[in-house]
Amino acid sequence: MEPSVAADAPGETGAAPAVVLVDPQLGENIGMVARAMMNCGLSDLRLVRPRDGWPNHRARTTATGAVDIVDKARLFETTAEAVADLNYLLATTARARHTTQIVLTPRTAAGEIRARTAAGSRCGVLFGKESRGLGNDDAALADAIVTVPLNPAFTSLNLAQCVLLVGYEWFLAGDATPASTLTVPAATRPATKAELEGLFGHLETELDACGFLYVQEKRPIMVRNLRNLFQRAGLTEQEVRTLRGVISGLARLGRSRGG
Repeated sequence: MEPSVAADAPGETGAAPAVVLVDPQLGENIGMVARAMMNCGLSDLRLVRPRDGWPNHRARTTATGAVDIVDKARLFETTAEAVADLNYLLATTARARHTTQIVLTPRTAAGEIRARTAAGSRCGVLFGKESRGLGNDDAALADAIVTVPLNPAFTSLNLAQCVLLVGYEWFLAGDATPASTLTVPAATRPATKAELEGLFGHLETELDACGFLYVQEKRPIMVRNLRNLFQRAGLTEQEVRTLRGVISGLARLGRSRGG
């Protein structure tokens, strides 16, 4: 078969790795792979001998939001033809191979791909058929094997899951999203130190009044513990006002009961 879409010009380097599906069986699975690719910023989909023929309307139906990847998929008769323009190739497998090959986790593989594409290489990842994975001859074309660390008693993944895992690690390796962020609604803002100090003073005054802090030798430690608790909470200005309202309400209730 000839490629359904012309390959990139020789020497042109793609930033993202190609996804090569060898003997994919169901059009629905190809469509789900396209969705996983779109999630991770991948776009170069190559198909080797899809069982149910190509084009495949079921692939388009399940590729919600990623139909363009399906429409631009390249079709090949052999795996060797599909990877001929690549400089570095990885093969995914969950089975032990009785050959001497480098075995990488998806995270390590992602870093390797990032480094090689930055140096000008074209990279790709092979994925085998849904029922049996990659054959030994196809795996032998790869520079290294990618194996996902999973429950040893059950390592089976469907095709789209496997593509998503590898693709996500590749995306994450180039993503600058902070590991932790605080989102604050537009109607409020993080509390200032002065507002927090007002909350602490208010709380401590009422705790003194109700007798909670009556043991003087323990009072400094108890006060510090309470302050640390609220400091860790990352309170907003609105939350400080709400807490002060709660304190006032409880204080009024206590006084009305003669507490």
